[in-house]
Amino acid sequence: MNSNVACAYEAPFLAPPRPVWLPFTTIKDLTISGKTITDDTLALLTGLTELERLSSDGIQLTDAGYKQFAAFRKLKSLSFFHPAFRSERFTGSGLVHLKVLPKLEKLTFAGSTAGDAALEAIGQLTQLKEFRTWHTAQTQAGNAHLVKLTNLTGLRIGQRLPEWGKDSPISLSESSMETLAQIKTLESLELTEARLSAKIIPHLKALPKLTRLKIETVDISAADVEAIKAALPGCKVEHKPMSESEKEALLVKKLRL
Repeated sequence: MNSNVACAYEAPFLAPPRPVWLPFTTIKDLTISGKTITDDTLALLTGLTELERLSSDGIQLTDAGYKQFAAFRKLKSLSFFHPAFRSERFTGSGLVHLKVLPKLEKLTFAGSTAGDAALEAIGQLTQLKEFRTWHTAQTQAGNAHLVKLTNLTGLRIGQRLPEWGKDSPISLSESSMETLAQIKTLESLELTEARLSAKIIPHLKALPKLTRLKIETVDISAADVEAIKAALPGCKVEHKPMSESEKEALLVKKLRL
């Protein structure tokens, strides 16, 4: 019998006892979601010390709540989708508490109203090897914090979501590439939801270890893509063209680029 599985038993000739629930302390993969995941309820999970991969959506932690992740010392991969959306109690600065996790290699931070404070905190997680972010409130200035990730080999970076009624500076453009070109350890780069051209070639060539480039949901001409491929013969370039209707729906109406 697996000692980590909840079970119930009945002794012969006796009234059945109450079920005995054994804790799933050896869980390695966990997905949590919803507004019921708060600082208090996350505390109930800190006994899961064998966790290696944790994915979340819509959790409502404050910045202070992220201190509790210190209990998950074996975490290798962590994903936050829509964390504490529009909550004033979460600026993203609390992500700095993740730096105590020695094995954390992969982090996703997406769909958040937290911005540059979150990027500043993430820039201190120098153990990261892969980072993915899109639909956040960061600015292009916030991207500069990613240069501090000296072990980063994989990066997916996409556009912020605009806040209606307010000025929302874009977070990914051709000028962003000057910053990304400083992450010399990059081997894989994914660019999404932007307007780009062959002008980014010098910045891409400044990445000596780049072997994979993915250009997805980006307004860029076929000729410019071919120019990028020619300029990077040792790099696999992946690109799926956008239709005019897709550009209008996503880049113009949704992202206001």
